[in-house]
Amino acid sequence: MKFRPCIDLHQGKVKQIVGETLNDSGQGLVENFVSEREPAYYAELFRKDGLTGGHVIMLGPGNEEAAAEALAAWPGGLQIGGGITADNAAAWLERGASHVIVTSYLFQNGRLREDHLERIVSEVGRDRLVIDLSCKRKDGRWYVVTDRWTVFSDFELNEANIRGLEQHCAEFLVHAVDVEGKRTGILADLAEQLAAWTTIPTTYAGGARSLDDLALFRKLTQGKLDITVGSALDLFGGELKYRDVVAFCRGKIES
Repeated sequence: MKFRPCIDLHQGKVKQIVGETLNDSGQGLVENFVSEREPAYYAELFRKDGLTGGHVIMLGPGNEEAAAEALAAWPGGLQIGGGITADNAAAWLERGASHVIVTSYLFQNGRLREDHLERIVSEVGRDRLVIDLSCKRKDGRWYVVTDRWTVFSDFELNEANIRGLEQHCAEFLVHAVDVEGKRTGILADLAEQLAAWTTIPTTYAGGARSLDDLALFRKLTQGKLDITVGSALDLFGGELKYRDVVAFCRGKIES
């Protein structure tokens, strides 16, 4: 189990936001943390600690410069997501991203656009593509949600659908939207099923708040999945020590 760090960008600043409150008007937006530090500070920290496979997410427009700054601080060390399409994906790889992360470009009007999937794979290659399967629960099942996590698609997360997508990408990133940013604990049943369904590197994000949560996650997934911790980290205003998370995921301390 690896710790995958994150740098979430909103209006050019590093923030931690309850993702499903994000909207164009800004009304009702819940910000858990707004950093006074530049994106490069976090990228350099993760580089020094050798935390590969983290992600930079652009939450809306106006974040391109900040994202480029983070990538320049650690070329090849971070993935990039948020507004990625077949038209701009290659350019972000050239700016230093190791992979591009896509969601809304692939899932439009509630359906998977297989033509868009084919096009972006042709532009960047399967080995540089991460598909974001961020999901919410509905009727006891999980479905990919898009458009800032406000629109349900008809794409259900299950073994058959995941195995089909695995042929087209290098990794999955899965935000458990129901708990993302809320520090209420991981969605144990989702994590357990993702571990059973996936055969490529997969990162889970959402709800982790303590080393006990990480221990539970590792047990449920048998170490197969990686994890992101955001709002709970002391780096982002939380109480969970970043150094402890790094050490725990490397097996150097226990919960």
